[in-house]
Amino acid sequence: MTTSRLVSELGPCRALESQLAPKPGSGLAERLAEVDPARELEWAARKGIRFLVPGDPEWPTGLDDLDHVDQLDHRDPTTDSAALSFGGTPPGIWVRGPMPLTELGASVAVVGSRAASVYGTEMTRAIAGHLALASVPVVSGGALGIDFVAHDAALHTGGATVAVLACGVDRVYPEKNRALLAHLASEFALVSEQPPGSGPTQLRFLARNRLIAALTRGTVLVEAALRSGALNTVRWAEQMSRPVMCVPGPVTSYTSMGVHHHLRSGGATLVTHGSEVLEAVGGIGARLVEEPRGPERPRDRLSPVERTVLEQVPSIVPLGVDRIARLSLLHVRDTVGALSRLELKGFVVRGDDGWRLAGSR
Repeated sequence: MTTSRLVSELGPCRALESQLAPKPGSGLAERLAEVDPARELEWAARKGIRFLVPGDPEWPTGLDDLDHVDQLDHRDPTTDSAALSFGGTPPGIWVRGPMPLTELGASVAVVGSRAASVYGTEMTRAIAGHLALASVPVVSGGALGIDFVAHDAALHTGGATVAVLACGVDRVYPEKNRALLAHLASEFALVSEQPPGSGPTQLRFLARNRLIAALTRGTVLVEAALRSGALNTVRWAEQMSRPVMCVPGPVTSYTSMGVHHHLRSGGATLVTHGSEVLEAVGGIGARLVEEPRGPERPRDRLSPVERTVLEQVPSIVPLGVDRIARLSLLHVRDTVGALSRLELKGFVVRGDDGWRLAGSR
């Protein structure tokens, strides 16, 4: 049973005193004895960090869905390592920044490879920018590659963006994103279930992914290799029945192999534009995308009868009305009317020997 379920059933005090007793030899009891919750919260408040728990007005209710899905097996299938599963709603989350998390109700996650290609960067910038222009907050993991581009694109288009971290919200990781993370902390929000001072670990990255999926209405996967951590975020989103959208890449691209494999599994929607993302996460009938069409040609405005007749008019040797009518399988009267209209529209010309196409049309 997850910690959040125990707290829900027993209350925080009883859960801590009984069911959450540390295992002998784990060292957890000694570490807990050194923690002064009131002092920690006071210190965090001075740093502009707040701690949210279920039931708080700002608590993102999407996180509660994590208690209603299976824990994921994070075992590496290529090794003989033991199963490692975790999940559930976090007992609380740490937030640094002025943006209320209640604004994430319509947000979308944009995730992908740290080793982003030029193509992946361009697609991420276009999609995240489109979402931001539509006043949809963009959520990502604050990492290098696709994550950075998603945050940056939202900021450059005047939108809101939030980073969910695998370390404490007072830590900077990766160092290359220091300026970005500082800006989010001052203008938007950094979120983590890890307490301040915590460093990033592989397991914390995996745990962080479930928060990204739960905080948002849907997840866009731009680039991911076959063993990309971004695929882990997608699996969490699918378990919570949130829309998963995949951006296809070149079939020869290593960084798109995981995306293409996931598309083949049938669990995701293919998207190529931000408008298609908005359609996928919108309500029924909301933000519908018009069917794409090529540029309109003059012939597109013709009626079915006119198009049928026009197909039988030769370009060089003229034909008479009777012959065109027979080839068109139409009555002569209908053929004459269609030819007259086609002449007025500039598609055909009439000569002494019959009808032919006008110019190069």
